[in-house]
Amino acid sequence: MIIREATPEDIDQLTTVRLAVRENVLHTPGLVTPTAYVDYLTQRGKGWVAVTPAGTATGFAIADLRGHSIWALFVHPDYAAQGIGKQLHRLMLDWYFAQTAEPVWLSTAPGTRAEAFYRRQGWQETGRTSSGEVRFELTAEQWKVQKHLQQA
Repeated sequence: MIIREATPEDIDQLTTVRLAVRENVLHTPGLVTPTAYVDYLTQRGKGWVAVTPAGTATGFAIADLRGHSIWALFVHPDYAAQGIGKQLHRLMLDWYFAQTAEPVWLSTAPGTRAEAFYRRQGWQETGRTSSGEVRFELTAEQWKVQKHLQQA
């Protein structure tokens, strides 16, 4: 698997991955436009894409530096449980905390594999969003400790 910086040219494949997931399904695909992807990839933050040697996207992650949030972390179900999400997560957070010491947040549906994943990665639940999603935060210090634990 190759992980590289995502570019606007990857948006079609990122969308394919996003629409393939079985949890945290995007029920209204039109809400996440190509323009939004471009904004998050080029203005608000940075993204990464995991691709096969043939160039097929298997997962992607996007950090929003302006909003201090994780905008996206998705792995195509055909490539689940191969460590792709963990690799993308680590790369994204290493980049994020190299840019700022501000805590980062995200939200995800309760009772999902994503919720369990974020808990295992050291994220701390801070409540629920107005839509009922679990809201998590991670500080630079918590990330430093988590990385150390993962390397041990």
